[in-house]
Amino acid sequence: MKKILLIALIFIGAFNASAQRFAYVDTDYILKKLPAYSEAQKKLDATAATWKEEIDLKFQNVAKLYEKFQQEKFLLTEEMKTKREEEIVAKEAEANKLQKDRFGFEGELYKKRKELVQPIQDKVFDAIQKLATTRGYDFIFDKSSGGSSMLYSNPTYDLSDQILKNLGIN
Repeated sequence: MKKILLIALIFIGAFNASAQRFAYVDTDYILKKLPAYSEAQKKLDATAATWKEEIDLKFQNVAKLYEKFQQEKFLLTEEMKTKREEEIVAKEAEANKLQKDRFGFEGELYKKRKELVQPIQDKVFDAIQKLATTRGYDFIFDKSSGGSSMLYSNPTYDLSDQILKNLGIN
């Protein structure tokens, strides 16, 4: 009796395991095919370049002030030296703060990226969820999320082009 019950449980377990449906998508591939994402990325790149130039200019000004100070420090009084050194340190701190505010963790670039890219990513995620529920998939993996997330993938299960089609991109 126990053997029959055990065999029945194994059979049911094997049946349930084979009933699960898996698929994967490549979100990097999907995002690169979306014109809105490319446009957002161009805006971010342009903004970052402008900010980088601004910050580089501030650091160049600090370097010039320091160089000028090095040339003139023998002619300056101790009080003037201290004042100039404080000015250089303050300008450098200002440049570092601006760099951190623009490019640091949760800085302006991060916020701008979130503002421009997040809605597009949400749209892709919604399309993936809709496809998964419509087609009855139990799991959909993201192929682009890192090397260790998928060691082998059969291209017949790649739904990236289907997601693009559902988003209106051919």
